[in-house]
Amino acid sequence: MGDDGAAVPAGTERLRLRRLTMADVDVLVELDSDPEVMRFLTGGVATPVATVRDEQLPRLLAQYDRHPGLGRWAAHDRESGEFLGWFALDPSEDGTEAELGYRLRRATWGRGLATEGARALVRYAFDSVGVRRVWAETMAVNERSRRVMVKAKLHYVRTFHLQWDDPIPGTEQGEVEYEVRAEEWATVGQERLAARRAR
Repeated sequence: MGDDGAAVPAGTERLRLRRLTMADVDVLVELDSDPEVMRFLTGGVATPVATVRDEQLPRLLAQYDRHPGLGRWAAHDRESGEFLGWFALDPSEDGTEAELGYRLRRATWGRGLATEGARALVRYAFDSVGVRRVWAETMAVNERSRRVMVKAKLHYVRTFHLQWDDPIPGTEQGEVEYEVRAEEWATVGQERLAARRAR
């Protein structure tokens, strides 16, 4: 639970998560202004301030009440308090499934934080919220993000192709979908428990 009693994932040893607020406009705009961060999303084009302030944040904040326990959370370094980016379990229309997402500042890359946060959110989604499926998508060429998905116990489902008005480099190789379902997660949990007992 967050300070206001709202459902928020516990975070990890290195990450503290909290709900987004309208005060986060500047840090979110800064995050989306890095061409490398946005490379596989917009081809490196920054998200305009007005889009973050008037469209994205109001939609994300409304999700908290509509689907308690799911949504998008700001991620901070647990020691320094520095804003690192965000993690998400974006809910399906009925809230029974969640799309795993993460976007971190380039300065944090290579430290395993995306994997650490993604694993924590998948565990939270099944063990605390009780969704039936967690899934994620990225461009097929985004190997770094695909590795995070696999390390978070999602498995490859399919490659598919979408039509874009302004395709970015790599679009021709398609998008990929990964998932893990509740019944698979239960098996993973039993295997983890058995491994701990065997030590």
